[in-house]
Amino acid sequence: MLSEFRNESFTDFSCPVNQEAMVSAIAYVKTQLGKEYPLVIGGEAVESSAAIISTNPGAPQEVVGRFAKSTSQSAEAAMQAALSAFQSWSKVPAVQRARCLLKAAAIMRRRRLELAAWIICEIGKNWVEADADVAEAIDFCEFYAREMIRISQPQPLVPSDGEENDLTYLPLGVGIVIPPWNFPLAILVGMTTASIVCGNTVVLKPSSETPVIGYQFVKIMEEAGLPPGVINYLPGSGSEVGDFLVQHPKTRFVAFTGSKEVGLRINELAAKTQSGQIWIKRVVSEMGGKDSIIIDSGVDADLAADGIVASAFGFQGQKCSACSRVIVHKDLYDQVLAKVVAGTKKIVVGPAEDKRTFMGPVASQSAYNSILKYIEIGKKEGRLMCGGEAISTAQGGFFIQPTVIADASPTSRIAQEEIFGPVLTFIKANSWQQALEIGNNTEFGLTGAAYSTDRRHLEQARAEFHVGNLYLNRKCTGALVGIHPFGGFNMSGTDSKGGGRDYLLLFTQAKVVCERF
Repeated sequence: MLSEFRNESFTDFSCPVNQEAMVSAIAYVKTQLGKEYPLVIGGEAVESSAAIISTNPGAPQEVVGRFAKSTSQSAEAAMQAALSAFQSWSKVPAVQRARCLLKAAAIMRRRRLELAAWIICEIGKNWVEADADVAEAIDFCEFYAREMIRISQPQPLVPSDGEENDLTYLPLGVGIVIPPWNFPLAILVGMTTASIVCGNTVVLKPSSETPVIGYQFVKIMEEAGLPPGVINYLPGSGSEVGDFLVQHPKTRFVAFTGSKEVGLRINELAAKTQSGQIWIKRVVSEMGGKDSIIIDSGVDADLAADGIVASAFGFQGQKCSACSRVIVHKDLYDQVLAKVVAGTKKIVVGPAEDKRTFMGPVASQSAYNSILKYIEIGKKEGRLMCGGEAISTAQGGFFIQPTVIADASPTSRIAQEEIFGPVLTFIKANSWQQALEIGNNTEFGLTGAAYSTDRRHLEQARAEFHVGNLYLNRKCTGALVGIHPFGGFNMSGTDSKGGGRDYLLLFTQAKVVCERF
């Protein structure tokens, strides 16, 4: 019998032994950089004449890996492999499928610091953020394994005399899994394991920024005993391979995490019925955010400032849950602003491999250019308090100062558009009611936080702050599997609640059988 689910604890890097182990893991991964990797289709390595080059964003000349680049032809081959594997995998008992996830979790636990080191080198997370990424991936495996066992048991129905009635959850078919680069292991693992533990097979198209860490997971699943073709690994262009797979008539569902623009395009493409398609494709989508922390009068300014800085600048602000806007009651505005600026100026920016670093590089040249453009917009729309510049390094990495812009209008571009970088906007509110209204004035609705000592205000936030994940008197990042099921409203996606008890139902179809005696 399995033990009750418990979240994986984080590594204590204040411990010298753990510090030495992390240094050794990074040194090992450095010896593995620059290798060539194939596509994985039906369990076989498949080469390609074209390549995707993954580089270290802190030192772009450092090649992390060279990946075979898929085409529409290899995408069709992957689809056929997934269709073939579905015939047998869908019939494997749920408990056996769950055991593959439990085995994968055990392997990841043993290789935890090595996997974190790959994340550090490939996307620039600091030690703590990379370790948390791996811990969350382990949590997804452990949690979804137990959830599959739970929902595979007889389901409660109202009894009816003279009949036997059963409800079972069946797999859907072949799914396309499209994860983001910002949680290159955790979200990739979460969407993929949820799909396969339900009996589906997948074509997994990772972000072109982080194909190598995803490949590590595919090999772990092979080691865990997953049959060939259940996961087919296909790095490639979104416009060529992604669109092809989303529109494919045999695609049964698409699980996506990424930007609003791409998510809406996937939703549009998936909605159009193709020749030979006999189902409505299901889209599970987690998109962007413009997340606010609201600060009431009478709040402990130090406590609020700590939560704001951590929420805004963890992993360079490159989280869909990151605090992008702080809305502060006028009575506390100057005090909170001053403390946040002071805290921001203490942030250590540098190579992610350095244990002293809090903020590493942003993900890519394109992200770097976009963020700097928004900073220039912000300088015109508000008052620059700190940061506001790129940081030059000998390695040419994509480093940007953590930036705070005050006195912005609630309808300004920097207060409305998702920046996805280390840029924080301050907005003054004349009252709690106005602060709450500003908090709700974007097209997004992912996360939010409210700090208040007034119970009436907290209860109002519970009822009226329109976000999928609301945190009261704490930061708005750091959702934990099983504790904070994650997903948002409006243009933030389908509110799929990853890491929650409802999530696996999105990858299944319920069948009721009634037999009368």
